Amino acid sequence: MRRYAQFFFTTSLVGVDVVMTGVAFALAYLLRPREATPNQVVPPFTHYLGMLVLSIVALVVVFFFYRLYHLRRGMSRLDELYAVFPAVSISVIVGMAFTAFVYRADLDYPRVMIVYFWVGALFLIGLGRLAHSTLRSRLYQRGWSESRTLIVGANDAGTMILEKIHSSPQLGYRPIGFLDDERAGQTVMGLPVLGKVDQLGEVVQAHNIGEVIIALPEASHQDLLSVISRCEDGRVSLKVFPDVFQIMAAEVNVGDLNGLPLLTMRDVALRGWRLTAKRVADVVISATVLIFISPLLLLIAFLVKLDSRGPALYTQERMGLDAHPFPCLKFRSMRVDAEAETGPVWARHADPRRTRVGAMLRKYSLDELPNFINVFLGQMSLVGPRPERPVFVEQFRQTIPRYMERHHFKAGITGWAAANGLRGDTSIWERTKYDLYYIEHWSLWLDFKILWLTVWAILKGKGAY
Repeated sequence: MRRYAQFFFTTSLVGVDVVMTGVAFALAYLLRPREATPNQVVPPFTHYLGMLVLSIVALVVVFFFYRLYHLRRGMSRLDELYAVFPAVSISVIVGMAFTAFVYRADLDYPRVMIVYFWVGALFLIGLGRLAHSTLRSRLYQRGWSESRTLIVGANDAGTMILEKIHSSPQLGYRPIGFLDDERAGQTVMGLPVLGKVDQLGEVVQAHNIGEVIIALPEASHQDLLSVISRCEDGRVSLKVFPDVFQIMAAEVNVGDLNGLPLLTMRDVALRGWRLTAKRVADVVISATVLIFISPLLLLIAFLVKLDSRGPALYTQERMGLDAHPFPCLKFRSMRVDAEAETGPVWARHADPRRTRVGAMLRKYSLDELPNFINVFLGQMSLVGPRPERPVFVEQFRQTIPRYMERHHFKAGITGWAAANGLRGDTSIWERTKYDLYYIEHWSLWLDFKILWLTVWAILKGKGAY
């Protein structure tokens, strides 16, 4: 059933691309400029059918080599649209090359028609793929092509993966159970621990597992290879929850030193045009946002003052770029004496120190709107690792490997960890992994993606505590 469903999804996606390409071509024909003289006649649409066929063939071939027909669970719609843009552009160029080669001078068409076709194809194919992705998610949620999933490791990483699966039914994962050496025979979060790790091959066969997620981030490479080898004979997909080094080594170049092989880590330093581009985006967006939300800032400040005694704005020292402290601006969401008895502590769920207005502000992250002032002044960026207080930084740097590398980037209003739900009183180990991933894979596109995910989370009321 799963193979048939995947075949249906793939062929229907090819059909959607073909139909949308045809519609874009037809619209380009209708929008093409008409000749000014009565002696020149616009050829009928059938005159361009050969050109249309070549364009469709080029698009399907280019999409295949771009792996856009290799359907991956969990790929966001934003990433799919981002991959479609260059693929459509290349396919239009290839299609025109095919047309020029096949027809040579026999087919006359206005060059502006190609521009219309390119723009129309970008929009319509993107729209078609969004609709197809939505339908696919609905069918996954109803059990179509479900992937029976086994999690190796009933530890914190394993339970976090299970929580992600439960919160994302549209991905079509069906968790069957865990494997764990210490908790075999027990039940974890409603799922049975089906055996020990060395029973992986037997459990995969007995329960018809389609996907194995190995959640052993602290295991040695030798142990991981041993686990993987136990299900090599089965037709099962393997995924590994990475440790810090695996994230660090996600993109390396293999070189040599006079014949001695060396791994060269990716250069992640933010400098040159990349630094300029990020700063320009920060200034333009923060200035625009501050102009439009200025009435909202005044209203929130008034409500904070009305609700409890103390200042409306709250300034707290945080660590930013190169571990230099800066005054982080926020709307006050807690009592003035919130840490008088406890000292510096993290906020927690349903924190009793919150004010009535503060609870609402934190739910929708409205207390962080003054951070845009920090961004405009250059103390923060729109996207980056979330800044921590110096007292916490001193604690984490001693226990978490590579923690201080977070400070190679400016602190951000939001970040990759925050966009994935790791905010407030959550695992600093996991947040650091997400921050390191962001540093290793930074791009302007990733920044815009994180901003969109953050806005979407805020609209759903998934802010901080």
